[in-house]
Amino acid sequence: MSEEQSSYRQIMKATSIFGGVQVFNIIISIIRSKFIAILLGPAGMGIAGLLTSTTGLIGSITNLGLSTSAVKNVAAANASGDSKRVGMVVSVLKRLVWITGLLGALFTMVFAPWLSELTFGNKDYTFAYILISITLLLTQISAGQLVVLQGMRQLQFLAKADLAGVTLALLTSVPIYYVWGTKGIVPAIILTSFVTLFLSWYFSSKVKIERVKVDKASLFSEGGDMVKLGFFLSLNSFISMGSSYVVRIFISHKGGVEQVGLYNAGFAIINTYIGMVFSAMATDYFPRLSGIAHEIGKAKNIINQQAEVALLILAPILTVFLIFINWVVILFYSTRFLPVNNMIHWAALGIFFKAASWPIAYLLVAKGDTKLFFYNELAANIYMLGFNILGYQWNGLEGLGISFLLGYLIYVVQVYILAKRKYTFSFEKEFYKIFGIQFLLGILCFASSRLLNSPYVYFLGSFLILFSCYYSFRELNKRLRLIPLILEKLGKNR
Repeated sequence: MSEEQSSYRQIMKATSIFGGVQVFNIIISIIRSKFIAILLGPAGMGIAGLLTSTTGLIGSITNLGLSTSAVKNVAAANASGDSKRVGMVVSVLKRLVWITGLLGALFTMVFAPWLSELTFGNKDYTFAYILISITLLLTQISAGQLVVLQGMRQLQFLAKADLAGVTLALLTSVPIYYVWGTKGIVPAIILTSFVTLFLSWYFSSKVKIERVKVDKASLFSEGGDMVKLGFFLSLNSFISMGSSYVVRIFISHKGGVEQVGLYNAGFAIINTYIGMVFSAMATDYFPRLSGIAHEIGKAKNIINQQAEVALLILAPILTVFLIFINWVVILFYSTRFLPVNNMIHWAALGIFFKAASWPIAYLLVAKGDTKLFFYNELAANIYMLGFNILGYQWNGLEGLGISFLLGYLIYVVQVYILAKRKYTFSFEKEFYKIFGIQFLLGILCFASSRLLNSPYVYFLGSFLILFSCYYSFRELNKRLRLIPLILEKLGKNR
């Protein structure tokens, strides 16, 4: 097997481990979303979205980006083969997540009245914010334990924790919503955080880490590198989530919490369900890229391979969404959420550009160019926020979909030029070929769904979907020798 083929298989192996989990996650999420949509409606989903986006915004700055930056430190310590070094890094990480988690919880508790006033225009949700403040501590501790699993490349345990988490979230939150309706939103949020904490602790405890005593000197020396990188990641995350928060507040004030619920539901389909593919691949991609980031030739190959695989996996899914969005929305939610259809159509086209840009953006972090990464993301968040405000003002929810597409079109050009000038990065001809064909199929699906009526849109759309699937399978087979691999697996199982 060639080195290139081995690299593609590593990408697919990590994707398949988490991809299988994510498929199950999607099924569970559909069931959960369906129940919540029926039990809470768009308004209830809007309230839940505003509460969680507020705590997410606070957590994005108080957590110091440790859930991302510390992966690099744990992975490097693990690669060294020094068990004491691993123990020291993990011990420092655990101390830091407690400090940052408590900071976030205290901030939310103290400023609860102001947060309620800012978010909802009144102080009715002050007590709700005080109660959910504990989730910032629980979430940060959980993140620290999952970082250990990711950095140690314990992907099976990480996948199991994810799998168990979504299942228990379904089994605990739905009964609460059924009994208490919108009054159960806060208890469900808190209980879900406790469940996540327990599962992350359970699976991380299976990895044997040598216990090392941490004094103040070690905390500052070892933690300094994590915090330095994490601070800029945290600041970037804060700006990104802050932009999203401002958009939700703007929609809430202009269109009401029901419009916020529709916005949340629409982008949950785009960012959560389709985004699961990004999550599945990124779990292994970032540690691998960090390990060879100093060798730009190898880094270039991995980025190209990752971008190709991302497009080949995502494109058929996006064509299905473009053609069958009515049924997708009804399946995930209910007919009350159909107003998001046009928004999702435009946003689905934007995902093509997101798939091309995200592997490059990781290079800035892997190279340790934190300031460059920060300014790159700051610029993107500024113009995307502007597009979102103008888009909603101009054309409501559909305008937000158009702004998503326009934002990522500009972003992929921006990050590509940056990487080309800074690191001499470039895409291979194969990537352009894959992108061109799959994006053209996406455009045809988009045009069909907008111009044709049923049943013609489904006849033509089904043909385009099948062609996209065939092309993706053919290209993946060329890179991975899928058919011989499948036959080999089948032969072993006999």
